[in-house]
Amino acid sequence: MLCWSCKKDVEVPEKIGRKEICPNCEADLKCCYNCQLYDKDAYHQCKEPQAEWVRYKEKGNFCEYFEPRTAQDLSPPDKLPDKEELKKKWDSLFKDEG
Repeated sequence: MLCWSCKKDVEVPEKIGRKEICPNCEADLKCCYNCQLYDKDAYHQCKEPQAEWVRYKEKGNFCEYFEPRTAQDLSPPDKLPDKEELKKKWDSLFKDEG
């Protein structure tokens, strides 16, 4: 699992408890910021619609939907679209066909 605070890989047991901490920086491991479902733009900042709201995302909590985040979860997309390619697509939307 990847720690949200120090960004280092941490070996964790199969089931992470609420009081588990990172051996490198001592941040709580079972927290929203370390979860694959965390999304700052989602409702309650979580992709799981049934999850209860958690005020302090960096603190350990009892969420039953917690899924540890990995470095792979944070990797950017393989290739971002080219600026010129996007401009051509945009211009083609407004092309006058008459």
